[in-house]
Amino acid sequence: MTEKTTPLFSFGIVADPQYADIDPRPEMGRHYRESPKKLAEAVDAFNREDLAFVVTLGDIIDRGFENFDAILAVYDRLRHRSLLLPGNHDFAVAAEHLPGVHARLGMAAAWRDFTVGGIRFAVLDGNDVSLFAPPVGDPRRTLAAERLKRLSDVGAINAQDWNASLGDEQFDWLRAVLQKADAAGERVIVLCHYPVYPENAHNMWDAPRILDLLNAHTCAIAWFNGHNHEGNYGVSGNTHFVNFKGMVDTPDQNTFAIADVFADRIAIRGFGREEDRLLRL
Repeated sequence: MTEKTTPLFSFGIVADPQYADIDPRPEMGRHYRESPKKLAEAVDAFNREDLAFVVTLGDIIDRGFENFDAILAVYDRLRHRSLLLPGNHDFAVAAEHLPGVHARLGMAAAWRDFTVGGIRFAVLDGNDVSLFAPPVGDPRRTLAAERLKRLSDVGAINAQDWNASLGDEQFDWLRAVLQKADAAGERVIVLCHYPVYPENAHNMWDAPRILDLLNAHTCAIAWFNGHNHEGNYGVSGNTHFVNFKGMVDTPDQNTFAIADVFADRIAIRGFGREEDRLLRL
C-alpha cells in the first residue's frame, strides 16, 4: 500500500436520523421509527472499518426529550468515538429540557475544535441564535426574531423559523480557529448541522458572513452538514460544501458515509442513498 492509496485517516458520517416513536409522515418522507434499525446497520458498517470517529450531523431526534434514550442506545455498540452535533429538532423538547440538550449528547461544550492526522475539525452549534434552542427568556431569542424578520422583509428563501445562526461569540471563535490554522499551515474541516452554500432554503440566516469568513482563509477545505435531507454539494473558494442526505427519509433505504482523508483529496464513500464524491484539495 502506498500513501496515495492509504488514507491519513477515515471517519464516519450520519445525518438526520430524526427518531421519534411516532407514526410516519410519508408525504414528507419521514419514517421516524425506522431510524434505529438503519442506524444499527450504519454502526455495523462503521465497526468493520478503522475510523478515527463517527460524527452525527444533528437531528438525532425529531421531538421529545424521552426519544433520545432509544436512538442514543444504538450508539452504545459503536466501537469508535462518537461525536454528536445538535440540530433544530433536538431542541423540540419541553422547555425545562432545553438547557440539558448538549449534555444529553455528550457535548462538554457547545462548540469546540480538535485535530486528527494534521486536520483540524471545528465543531459548530448552528442553533446558537435561534427561536428554539436558547432557554426561554434568553436574549438570543429576541436577536433571532430580529434576524429572521430582516430576512423575511427582503424575501430571502432561507427566512424560515427552522433555520438558525451563529452568535457573535461563536463566530469570533471560528475566525480565531481559522486564523490559527492558517498560521500553522493546518487544514480545517467544519462540522455543522446547517448548510451555508449553495444558496438554499435550509441555509443558516448568517450564511453570507460565514461564507465570506471561509473564503478569506485558505485552510478551510470543507464544510460538512445535514439539515437539508435531499443533500447538496458546491464549491466556493477553496471550500467543498457537502450536505449529507437525511437517514429518516425512506421506509427502508439507508444513507450514511465514510470520508477517507488523503493529503490531496477527501474521498467520500456513500452507502445506500448517499453518493460517492471525490473532493480534490
